[in-house]
Amino acid sequence: MTKIVIAPDKFKGSLSGLEFCNIVEHSILKHCNTVEIIKCPLADGGDGTVDALNFHINGHREEIRVHDPLFRPINTSYLLSADKHTAFIEMSAASGLRLLAPGELNPLNTSTYGTGQLIKDAIDKGARHIILGIGGSATNDGGLGMACALGYRFFDASGKTLKGIGSDLQLLHEIDNHDVHPQLKDVRFEIACDVDNPLYGPYGAAFVYAPQKGADSETIAQLDAGLKNYQRIVKDQLHLDLQSIKGAGAAGGLGAGCIAFLNGELKSGIELLKNIADFDNKIKDADWLITGEGKLDRQTFAGKVIKGITDSLSTQKLAVFCGVSELSQNELTHYSIKYLDAISQYAQSNNDSVLNAGMYLEMAAESFALSVLK
Repeated sequence: MTKIVIAPDKFKGSLSGLEFCNIVEHSILKHCNTVEIIKCPLADGGDGTVDALNFHINGHREEIRVHDPLFRPINTSYLLSADKHTAFIEMSAASGLRLLAPGELNPLNTSTYGTGQLIKDAIDKGARHIILGIGGSATNDGGLGMACALGYRFFDASGKTLKGIGSDLQLLHEIDNHDVHPQLKDVRFEIACDVDNPLYGPYGAAFVYAPQKGADSETIAQLDAGLKNYQRIVKDQLHLDLQSIKGAGAAGGLGAGCIAFLNGELKSGIELLKNIADFDNKIKDADWLITGEGKLDRQTFAGKVIKGITDSLSTQKLAVFCGVSELSQNELTHYSIKYLDAISQYAQSNNDSVLNAGMYLEMAAESFALSVLK
């Protein structure tokens, strides 16, 4: 009997990882009933991470009202394990780009305060191990906002309290940790991060990621200068060299903030998810691994879900269903992809592919079943 493990990322804006699994499973079983299928949705720490985790653990969604990146109240949630000892939080649920309209994007004004509120709630409910995914941010505040929600206070040179937004980085002069949440020191933080950018500089948080958050060249320069000042203050007062840590620039410097204020450990998001899902054991005797994500390009293999899957390959053959592929045949061979199909080959337009991704994925999966498994 052929064993197939279906282990996708989400199709952003179209399908969750579990929806992908269900569609592909149904499409294959329609034509091949002599297969064993294991569903294993994955994520890399960005949007969709909690949904994927919820499939693998016996958890409960905790609903909570927090502040969005512009300090407006919103309803959101995080995942708490049944024993309440472990919480799984997506920063994008409170501080994500998806929460803002295009005209609202400006990382000088946005804050991770809502992420800190999610963390505080989890600690108050008993969590002593928190896995925090930091992809998809609308922020470039170095984690100041998050820290404010946990009791840290930040001051400018005149002693004025800072709010915890991107523009405050340049003003930061003093860090006060006297009123920090008393249980914070007892919590182990693992930070799911899929990039290794430094805090500042040409490859840092502002220059690489702030443009997609609404920053023009002047704003980027201001944010980068702020991150340099932030590094200097943290080094002087907390004795940490954030610039030397890979991934400190993730999520607008939230990677750095998690190290400085949570004593967190930055880890590969996909590796964290694979461990929780017991992925390597599930695929041991599999014939095929089927995975997918919206766009397949070289960036896919820089810490994303499919890179994590290829790292685990041994004898299994890898099939990829994606929205669109920008890889050449040589690159597909290099990355051990034995079978590829893209929704763009079925859809009439990009908008059509997004709106009808499920229908086209079903067609692609049926084609795979008929041409490969029959």
